[in-house]
Amino acid sequence: MRARILVVDDEPSIRTVLRAHLARDGHDVAAAADGAEAVGALTQAPFDLVISDLRMPGMSGLELLSWCTREQPGLPVILITAHGTVDAAVEALKLGAQDFITKPFDLDKLKQAVDKALRVERARRRNWLDDSLLGPEAGRFDLIGKTAAMQRVYTLVEKVADSPTTVLIVGESGTGKELVARALHQSSGRKNGPFIPVNCGAIPEALFESELFGHEKGAFTGAASAKPGKFELADGGTLFLDEISELPRDLQVKLLRALQERTIDRVGGTRPLKVDVRVIAATNVDLQGLVASGTFREDLYYRLAVVPIRLPALRERRDDIPLLVRHFVHRFNERLGMNVTQVDDAVMSRLVEWHWPGNIRELENTIERGVLLADGEALATDVLPTPTPEPATGERGDGLPPVEPGGIGLKEYVRVHTARLERDLILRSLEVENSNVTRTARRLDISRKALQLKMKEYGLRDEGGSE
Repeated sequence: MRARILVVDDEPSIRTVLRAHLARDGHDVAAAADGAEAVGALTQAPFDLVISDLRMPGMSGLELLSWCTREQPGLPVILITAHGTVDAAVEALKLGAQDFITKPFDLDKLKQAVDKALRVERARRRNWLDDSLLGPEAGRFDLIGKTAAMQRVYTLVEKVADSPTTVLIVGESGTGKELVARALHQSSGRKNGPFIPVNCGAIPEALFESELFGHEKGAFTGAASAKPGKFELADGGTLFLDEISELPRDLQVKLLRALQERTIDRVGGTRPLKVDVRVIAATNVDLQGLVASGTFREDLYYRLAVVPIRLPALRERRDDIPLLVRHFVHRFNERLGMNVTQVDDAVMSRLVEWHWPGNIRELENTIERGVLLADGEALATDVLPTPTPEPATGERGDGLPPVEPGGIGLKEYVRVHTARLERDLILRSLEVENSNVTRTARRLDISRKALQLKMKEYGLRDEGGSE
């Protein structure tokens, strides 16, 4: 059970003996001569155990224990002293010491105390990763989150799950819209029926009608046999139409009829087919805006949005991020055969503070990389997002004007911000490709000439530009 142990004692001979003894047991051991030096070591690197003298000049062992309890809760501390009294032992244990032994100490007993402390610490870390200990307050319906925004989602799911009413799930990409759709299905009387997900954005326009409603043999070139559509496959269950905004307008009226009449017509068919399907739709765009522009039928919108459920973006529920991190670390430990048990406070702070434009999907992918590339029990940190603060106005040097909301028109405001995003993406891609213009253009899927013009426009010619 190898561990990183910090030995703290003002006597060099004690430090030497302890380091040698613990190293023989296979541990990585660091030493500090007093409490202040120990605090410095603990803030610089993670440790699994602290073994500290009780009486030291400056910060005492009890004061160091109090610091550990406050700043690194869960870190086990064993105190050693030549002045062992019942009162000192009781005080140390009250403050959270894992164990208390006296000098001169027996090395075998010290080993037993170390092994016990490490077993307790590893059990605590396993518990941190155990989804079964999240408790019902951490989520419902296989969804994770205990913030008020998620509680509102749970309430709506519970209220409408067992009704035939259509539901429109609205949320940014990666917020878990399909998970909510599945929760509605699994909590309904249709749970033993099929759940058929359809990504409307992935179907070629020419195949939409056939995919949704099926076709008869010979209905069109290549239709060698009859084929049921998604509505028929979902009969008795739930049909989930993701990215509903991508549905072609000429098919919107046919979907509306299917919802109202509960019948469908196969392509090339001669008679309507009765179907018993509950439809749940989802979108990451403003459907009301599409209605206003005439690209989405108003009557279909109101038929779909009988009960709208809005999923919050991850940045709107940051208090749920530690729960999600624990869930994903546990999942990828099992899937990848890893043993990550450490997510330091500083690392968790970075995860909580990031704005997560890709929402839960981005967090999940980040944790998967962190577990896969972990060196030992600590989550790899070089793959974590590192927020880059915006330079002060006038310091960017990107040739773009400073922007204050309301100071310019909307179109100009959007243009300037779009240009900044474009410049930053080009700069990051150049860094990844070691300033090779040809490879960078290929990465960005633009021509080399177009990239060179953009680099000139944004003043990047001096920052990169090898062939």
